Amino acid sequence: MEKMEFNLLVILGPTASGKTKVGIKVAQALNGEIISADSRQVYRGMDIGTGKDLKEYGSIPYHLIDIVDPGYEFSVFEFQRLFFKTFTEIQRRGHLPILVGGTGLYLDSVLRAYQLVEVPMNHALRQELSSLTNEELAERLKIVNPKLHNTTDLLDRERLIRAIEISEFSQNKRNLCFPEINPLVFGIRWPREILRKRIDLRLEERLQHGMIEEVERLQQKGISLERLASYGLEYRFIAKYLKGELTFDEMQQKLQHAIHQFAKRQMTWFRRMERMGINIHWLDGDADPAQAILHIIENRRD
Repeated sequence: MEKMEFNLLVILGPTASGKTKVGIKVAQALNGEIISADSRQVYRGMDIGTGKDLKEYGSIPYHLIDIVDPGYEFSVFEFQRLFFKTFTEIQRRGHLPILVGGTGLYLDSVLRAYQLVEVPMNHALRQELSSLTNEELAERLKIVNPKLHNTTDLLDRERLIRAIEISEFSQNKRNLCFPEINPLVFGIRWPREILRKRIDLRLEERLQHGMIEEVERLQQKGISLERLASYGLEYRFIAKYLKGELTFDEMQQKLQHAIHQFAKRQMTWFRRMERMGINIHWLDGDADPAQAILHIIENRRD
């Protein structure tokens, strides 16, 4: 592979945009290895509901897929740490790291090098915070972390306390050292109505190919439906169906709508990334984006 001015290729997009297929085609042409940026594909046994489609990879190496068991609390800190480790190992093999996925927080943590630290539990601080009301905890969190991204931390007492713990610990921690990355970022987009149809078709195919049975198998292995419901929309609505709270048709209809909304939120996050300085080259999904990527890269070499 010729010398390139970038050392990381990123292919992002909303759910059902076809980014994995694009990543595989590009990896085949550029001697690449794929690093997944999907917060659910890290879990073993969660295959249909997360759209792993591992057979599609063929001989292309892939990473950060099937690395922990359901029930484990995998974090953006762990993703970032494992990404940089994997990135370095791929480079040492003389291959091109290709980051593919749609989990905005994971992508952002790499591209903007979030300074994340592993924070131990501070029992003295927790004792001090125990006497405060939720409103007082929220005010304290806003003081120690005025750039708070996740406002859901303000709604739950335990998350409030943990967020304060992390923020106060981070203030006293020196910056972390990461390998230098020079990313070239591409995004796959579709007209909204076409993307909706792609989402609906993919959902129907997954239901036909055993997604409900997958949730039942996970439940039989000891993962509660309540726990499974926390692993994304497909598992949440199928759990409601299995508990008898929804009919099959209601489940499918509500799940379709929820995934449409999720895709909109993903695009909102990607636009936010652009506002924060990430340059995303947007490509039309129906215009052979893999070839477009290879053409752009070839032109950059000239």
